[in-house]
Amino acid sequence: MSYYKTVGSKKLDAKLLEMADQAVSGAGDGRISLVDAENLLRAVKDGGTYTDIEKETMEYIRDNYKWTDAANEWFRTEIAKWAATK
Repeated sequence: MSYYKTVGSKKLDAKLLEMADQAVSGAGDGRISLVDAENLLRAVKDGGTYTDIEKETMEYIRDNYKWTDAANEWFRTEIAKWAATK
């Protein structure tokens, strides 16, 4: 699997997109849950920096996938706190 996936004209992080796809398929209500959001944040943080591609990918995921209210609020708060230190 390639590290990147092109969506439209944007190069996005394939791992994060795969995680989001798995989060909304199968069991559950088709939304990204708080546990899913925690996993996504952990994946973003794994390299120690918040790259432009990761930012664009997470923006795409936030705009194109359904999230629970709790997951959305938690992720936005945590990523903002972490990104502010980078």
